[in-house]
Parts: sequence; structure tokens; C-alpha cells
Amino acid sequence: MHDGLSYSLWLPNTAAPGGVVILHGAGSCKENHHDFARVALGAGLAAIAFDQRGHGDSQGPMDDRALDDVVAMADLLRSRIAGRPGIPTDPPAPIALRGSSMGGYLALISAAAAHAAAVVAICPADNAGLRRGLTDGRFTFDADAPALDRFLAAHDVHAAARGLDVPVLLLHAEGDEQVPVEQSRELAAELRSPRSRLIALPGGHHRSIQHDAELQAVSMQFIERAFSEAAADPHGHGTHPHGHGTHPHGHGTHPHGHGTEPTRR
Repeated sequence: MHDGLSYSLWLPNTAAPGGVVILHGAGSCKENHHDFARVALGAGLAAIAFDQRGHGDSQGPMDDRALDDVVAMADLLRSRIAGRPGIPTDPPAPIALRGSSMGGYLALISAAAAHAAAVVAICPADNAGLRRGLTDGRFTFDADAPALDRFLAAHDVHAAARGLDVPVLLLHAEGDEQVPVEQSRELAAELRSPRSRLIALPGGHHRSIQHDAELQAVSMQFIERAFSEAAADPHGHGTHPHGHGTHPHGHGTHPHGHGTEPTRR
């Protein structure tokens, strides 16, 4: 537990060159995304998955602390990576944010504050849709509705996307019945990094991409490339990689490897 947030920490047996903060969607929990933590671990990266407030074992309702909670988890992951032998503390290890649905929204709006080197957003919700869901009572998680509504109103996902310099991978099923794929197409047009990309898959549904092994491998390749570029220019702008490069291509084998099982809190 960290500041009321329940998390699971995944550290490889060898020194990790970076890590991934995994953000679940509305009504979900960290355990539902441990499969991607295992993919990160198999690639030699550290990972942390946590329950948003109002979800799982975390304390208190979901409210206007949501962005600060993502930043706190990113900082915690960096500190755990830096605390292991063979890891330099300057510059700090690069961190990626990977989120789905509401977690994709949080990844995009938190990336700048968390000094993320890359973002993977899967079928990302937008603040307007989340506000409608909150108002209509569609969410089952515990929320301080007035505080969360103010937070959503103040953090526009499109404005956040326009302000990001880091590479962003958007993954969206064209058959998504909850978040239209057009939303990711609009976000893709607003992203600034030439290394950002959108993969829109025919058919599917809102949850069909999250646990697809091939697309998890594509996401990991994208993150690893961003980390490599960040390492090549460690003093450019913190952990934000800059410059120009080709888009990573979305085909590859599932990464494998061995590491420690998570420390569960």
C-alpha cells in the first residue's frame, strides 16, 4: 500500500532499463492487467499495476486525486528501479504509461506530469464520455462524484494530446461499442510526435484488444523503442525522448523471459 493505493510491483531478476505503469479502466482492478505486467517482465522491464481509488483494495473514493495518483505510482516505480544494483539514478529510468479505456484517458492526461517517455492508450475514453457515465450513474465504482466531475471537466484529453511531445501508441477496435474509434482517430491527428501511431483493428469490441498477445507484443516493442531513444539522448528533456524516427511496425513474436513474481500490496 502506498498513500492508500494498493499496487503490485514486478521487478526482473536483472537490472531493468525502465518500467511501465499499468492503468486499468472503470470498474476494473490491477489483477485484470497482470498479463501485461508479465509481458513487461519478460522483456526485462519493471512494471507496477495499481487499483485506482474507488476500485479494488485502494482506499477512498475516486476523486480529483486521479492524476496525482498516477504520478505517485510512476515516481514509486522509478525509485524501486533506482534502488537496485547496476541502475544509474541520473538520468532516472524511463517510464511508460499503458492504460485502457478510462486508464487510457488517465495515461494521456498524466503523461506530462509523470515525465513519461511513451504512452500506450487502448480504446481511450474521453473526459466528456466519462462525465456522462458519471452523471448517468453507469459506473459501479465508488466515487466522489462532484470532485471527480470537476477533475474531468478540468482535464481535456484532446488538449493533453496536443501538448505531448512523446510517442503515443493508440490501439482501438473499430467495433468498440463503448468508445467510438473515431475518438482515437481524432486524437491521432492531434499528436505531435512523428513516432506516434494509431492501429485501428476491424471488428472487435471494447475489451478485445487489452489481452491480445500479439498486440501486447506490439505495445512492448513500441515502449522498448521509446526507451532506447530516451537512452540515446538522456539529457534532452528529462525522460522525454525527442527527435525523428520511423514508426515501429506492429508485428512480432510475444516477448518471453523470466523474473520474479510480483510483490503484492
